[in-house]
Amino acid sequence: MYDKKKLAAIAARRKKWQEEDLASNHRKSPPRLDRFSTVSDEEIDLLYTPDSLSNFDYEEDLGNPGQYPYTRGVQSTMYRGRLWTMRQFAGFGSAEDTNARFKFLLSQGQTGLSTAFHFPTLMGYDSDSPRAKGEVGMCGVAVDSLKDMEILFDGIPLDKVTTSMTINGPAAMVFAMYLAVAEKQGVPFRKVGGTIQNDILKEYIAQHSWIFPPEPSMRIITDILAYCADNVPRWNTISISGYHIREAGSTAVQELAFTIADGIAYVQAGIDAGIPVDKFAPRLSYFFNAHMDFFEEIAKYRAARRMWARIMRERFHAKDENSWKLRFHTQTAGCTLTAQQPMNNVVRVALQALSGVLGGTQSLHTNSMDETMALPTEQAVTVALRTQQIIAEESGVANTIDPLGGSFFVEQLTNEMEEKAMEYIRKIDEMGGMVAAIKQGYPQREVADAAFHFQRLVDAGKKRIVGLNAYESQEGTPIPLLKIDELVEKQQVARTREVRRRRNAKKARACLSALKEGSLTPNVNLMPLLVDAAREYVTLGEMCDTLRETMGVYTDPAMF
Repeated sequence: MYDKKKLAAIAARRKKWQEEDLASNHRKSPPRLDRFSTVSDEEIDLLYTPDSLSNFDYEEDLGNPGQYPYTRGVQSTMYRGRLWTMRQFAGFGSAEDTNARFKFLLSQGQTGLSTAFHFPTLMGYDSDSPRAKGEVGMCGVAVDSLKDMEILFDGIPLDKVTTSMTINGPAAMVFAMYLAVAEKQGVPFRKVGGTIQNDILKEYIAQHSWIFPPEPSMRIITDILAYCADNVPRWNTISISGYHIREAGSTAVQELAFTIADGIAYVQAGIDAGIPVDKFAPRLSYFFNAHMDFFEEIAKYRAARRMWARIMRERFHAKDENSWKLRFHTQTAGCTLTAQQPMNNVVRVALQALSGVLGGTQSLHTNSMDETMALPTEQAVTVALRTQQIIAEESGVANTIDPLGGSFFVEQLTNEMEEKAMEYIRKIDEMGGMVAAIKQGYPQREVADAAFHFQRLVDAGKKRIVGLNAYESQEGTPIPLLKIDELVEKQQVARTREVRRRRNAKKARACLSALKEGSLTPNVNLMPLLVDAAREYVTLGEMCDTLRETMGVYTDPAMF
């Protein structure tokens, strides 16, 4: 893009500047650090100039917004047409408690719902299971049956609001219950919009809330891809998640590489299942972390869009432009919040949210200041939502598209992110793909090593965290915390047992029998069977136990 003679002249002037002006200034004011690096410990140069981008091509590397390779955004108007969806993650206690929080957030200007389920639901157990004791409603909402789902979305029309649900191992069962609620509200499936996370591969890598082994889990996912393509066309079938990989301690490059590699595995699985790529790929979406290093995060989002576009067009030969577009949700990094001086977390979240917006996110969750200690209070979550609203309405950053596009630093960082992430993907391909790499423990070890390296930098004071290892204070900063009433568990257990007592037992047994038989037959799509079971108030635990019998359970192999 640049004239080679001019680039050579710029490089020469830069060299002279370094040898004369800069050297002189360094003698008076030496660099404050021996080495400057991102939070991922990638080295940062002193200065970026046009010669840093000597091979840069506007059309090939950037393109216009809404056009291949989408580095500058997937929509031609971006936020001038419509702001990102403000989607705060909410779920605690009973379905009634969470329904009230949903309605409060919508009344405060939130534009989409996001559901947090408690740990027993994430693992496919009902609240009256011995394995659920002490966990009911503690870190999310308890959903055991259609009855809970009905209460959760009572008074919330599912054709007007899109819902994101953070669920993976039992995603198909929870999704079936959601569809059954829509049906009871009189909403046709074709009008239901939202997202299930449904990203089981990152569970094996990072979050560890799995149920079944990888192969049957991938079968359930391809069943969802096929079912939604035919019946629920507005539904985003997988939110391919780097968030939890980053929370487990990965670098930004690893988050990018492993998440895109997971996306490749899902697309290949869909194609292998006989589904045309353009029939399901436009409904795949991504979910990234917004960590503390402002520019590194922006470069990550821009690189992700470009990588996905190239992979979908060149590797999978997708023809529909919507298959090339990487759309993503962003959540600010919970792992960066500190219990020390917790009000500092408001500032951290604001910076992280701003990087998500400047990176072109389609949807954003901002963490609350108290989340390192408890679930958010109403006051804390309001401040978090207002942070997004101030960025949207007051900062001016939504007035133009990709305002950092063309920055020598940001473009170079974007290129480096793509190159390093693609190197990881090549290694994973050589191993036989992501499922094979997970079985060999490769991404798990890489993330663990990165987490250990970062902690050593923090312990040595080479990465400074305000309030933790810099500017420490002996004075506490008390803030209100949300506490879950112990009665929630007793009431939830009683409700689940009452649901089983009142339902049509014969129909419930027939649904479970059909589900078992279907799971033993490879070409049967399990989604219609799960929707039937949800309609008859078969519980989540019962559905999962049936499939545990036929599909088995996954045990993490010892790798370290």
